[in-house]
Amino acid sequence: MKVQRLTSSIGAEVSGVDLASELDASTVAALRTALLDHLVLFFRDQELEGDRHVRFAERFGPISVPTFTTGSSTRPEIIVLDQVGPKGEGADSWHADNTYMVEPPMASILRAVQLPPVGGDTCFASMYAAYDALSPAMRCFLDRLTAVHDINVMVERTKHLANAGLRESAARWPPVVHPVVRVHPETGRKLLNVNRNWTVRIEQLSPGESDALLEFLYRHLASPDFQCRFHWTKGAVAFWDNRVVQHYAVPDYTERRVMERVTVAGDRPYGISD
Repeated sequence: MKVQRLTSSIGAEVSGVDLASELDASTVAALRTALLDHLVLFFRDQELEGDRHVRFAERFGPISVPTFTTGSSTRPEIIVLDQVGPKGEGADSWHADNTYMVEPPMASILRAVQLPPVGGDTCFASMYAAYDALSPAMRCFLDRLTAVHDINVMVERTKHLANAGLRESAARWPPVVHPVVRVHPETGRKLLNVNRNWTVRIEQLSPGESDALLEFLYRHLASPDFQCRFHWTKGAVAFWDNRVVQHYAVPDYTERRVMERVTVAGDRPYGISD
């Protein structure tokens, strides 16, 4: 197995491993180490459809079953993202997956099934790097703040998701509170833990102060300094640590793009005061 680093902050392309095979414990351990080191791993030319996709994800933990499915989902563990002209449908803003949950996913594993001839890249950003780039005074201020994450933000904003059944599921997911600065449970590093799709307010601030600070943080974490960009090919797979990585699906295509995603269950985020 070869791991080729892509940027100084995030990302590595991995070759020499067949994700659909019966991976031994040492290979799984090496992939977990690479994930912790590089935050998002990319693989090319993988035959990881259906059961194989789920089986690979299970090597890293229990599956987090999606809140909603689409009509083309073949089994409950897999969400199919089948889109044409996706601008404004939710993935084209910087976000981590499902932080409205008490225990958001530990990781997401996304596979390319069908791609447009041009466009459809995905960008990934390190929230370690975003946190570290803030001033010491700002980091100290943020360290003890908490924020509310709410599924209804996207239900109200995104017709595509509401039509897929998210509105009916929202009642099962009341708002949750997470630290603005999370401590990664495996590395012990601090990271920025707010995102535009699910975070609605900072508890300790007035509404105006909260809106202003969140908008500053959303602009800050979108800096190219913290990012890598992946150009998809058929059969490519991206495996990212959802605890520390945010992503942005570039909506620059007008022909069909089909992706399949499985998420690995995580734990409740904690901050420095927990």
